[in-house]
Amino acid sequence: METSLLFVIMLIGVLGIGSQWLAWKYNLPAIVIMSIAGLIVGPFLGIMNPEASFGNLYNPIISVAVAIILFEGSLNLSFKELRGLGRPIFRIATIGAFIAWILGSLTAHYMAGLSWEVAFVIGGLFIVTGPTVIMPLLRQSKLKPRPAKILKWEGIIVDPIGVLLAVFAFEIITFFTSDAKDGSTLLLFFIAAIFAVFLGWFCGRTIGWMFETGYIPEFLKSPVVVAVVIFCFTLPDEVVHGTGLLSVTAMGMTLANIGISSLNDFRHFKENVSILLISAIFIMLASSLQLETILHIFNPHIIGYVLLMMFAVRPLSIFLSTIGSGLTIQEKSLVGWIAPRGIVALTVSSYFATILKEAGYQDADLLTTLTFGLVFFTVVSHGFSISPLAKKLHLSIEGNPGVIIVGSNPFTVELAKSFRKGERPVLVVDSSWENLRYARNEGVPFYHGEILSEQTEYNLDTIPYDFIIAATNYHSYNSLVCTTFMPEYGRMNVFKVDPNEDENNGDIVARVGGRSLCVEEVSLDELNEKIANGYVFKQTTLTDQFGYEQYKEEKDDEAVFLYFIKPTGQIYFYAVDMRSTPSSGDVIISLTPPSKEIQRQINNKK
Repeated sequence: METSLLFVIMLIGVLGIGSQWLAWKYNLPAIVIMSIAGLIVGPFLGIMNPEASFGNLYNPIISVAVAIILFEGSLNLSFKELRGLGRPIFRIATIGAFIAWILGSLTAHYMAGLSWEVAFVIGGLFIVTGPTVIMPLLRQSKLKPRPAKILKWEGIIVDPIGVLLAVFAFEIITFFTSDAKDGSTLLLFFIAAIFAVFLGWFCGRTIGWMFETGYIPEFLKSPVVVAVVIFCFTLPDEVVHGTGLLSVTAMGMTLANIGISSLNDFRHFKENVSILLISAIFIMLASSLQLETILHIFNPHIIGYVLLMMFAVRPLSIFLSTIGSGLTIQEKSLVGWIAPRGIVALTVSSYFATILKEAGYQDADLLTTLTFGLVFFTVVSHGFSISPLAKKLHLSIEGNPGVIIVGSNPFTVELAKSFRKGERPVLVVDSSWENLRYARNEGVPFYHGEILSEQTEYNLDTIPYDFIIAATNYHSYNSLVCTTFMPEYGRMNVFKVDPNEDENNGDIVARVGGRSLCVEEVSLDELNEKIANGYVFKQTTLTDQFGYEQYKEEKDDEAVFLYFIKPTGQIYFYAVDMRSTPSSGDVIISLTPPSKEIQRQINNKK
């Protein structure tokens, strides 16, 4: 029975998002799960073949999706991130890319048996990594800022460069092998590349100006950006294949660096769209492969080619290009290993396989098999190895999940001290130097600055922190902080502790922002008063003999439950809508009244 197109679309969506959820749930590489799911329903079980189902729409859909994903990634390429990293990133994207091209071409010729012409085309293409594979890996592994930024910048910048190198190599081959040598095609290639960069810059500046001057209403901002991205990609790509990727990268980088205030308004929307597209495309590409192609990758020459690309070409290109760049040997080792190939390599290689065969190069039949072999082996090996390797090289943020506390006051400082006792990263953030005296006096890590400012976004490393608690003296500000960070941290990890204020708009403010910390109705003023009255943070470990119900019966009525910690180190905060309850082995942290003796001493001081 022939599978309907509607069923294929449904299956792509379910498998793609389902793979992302499984990867999140069990801390697995998402791209590996998606690739395996696509192979199972495609060539192994024959349930669907998206390339056949979509027909002539298949390649345009993939191309537009890649353009949107690359644009979304380039929106994060702010030049402010390059402080101290400009030299290594520039060298990797230029010298490193050139070395990888030459070495990759030599490997393709001598190991895979490709002709020189085809080898140099595919060698240029295989320098790409790309945001479709790098971004999921960076989300999965908590790398330190330096290696994470290097991998991100390389993946996004080198993506269009690799495609252009492949196109350039093909144009050079065509020029030297044709009887009537005509340099017009080479000239057209360079003009198209320059035009693509200019078009991307122009579209970025125009969109930024229209956003800032109010020519585009809020509800149309994201749709307009998507439409302009497609326009920016298609126009140059129709002239010379591959230049469209260069154009959308230039557009995204322009928007990221002109400082428009509404950039974040559509960045999260495009990030969600990007995740959806990555999920769908990996399923589509994997399920469209032929079984013969998959079996062919076990050819000794292809396996040898893949191994040389992974263990020789990539490390050599990184180590040689970063000599004297300031990178440590650990950073060079990690970057030299992590280079998964993804969607761009798969889609563009099929294009070159077709045009090279038409030009008379029959060995171009191997391109699809070579590409899939390199993509599959790099995705699997790098997906499973990036986290343990980063830990081995001390380039990951290790330890328990940390907490950012916005607002410095007696309660938040004592809360931060309880986290520090559990060897948990914690940071108190406040824009008031006077308020920060509480944190300074107690030796608690702090940051002086406005948490919502763009400057803080670039100066404050938030990678070690998984939770954020807003506990300032203003209802609306706490809600604003929670609303701002909810897309990044997730609703379940964003909390607020509101003070006692006039109830003007209280009902409205209470319904927006993060979750209210503590099950009981307790305000920040009350918590600060309890600290002043000698309340202390107490740890209680539950056992089989002393369970949660017994603990609740025996606890002081004035005690306030704050959070509990699992034996694995996972932390759960008490909230009105909490779904998890402590069990045997968990440690409960509560704010409890002082002993009678301490209370007597406090009263005497008063």
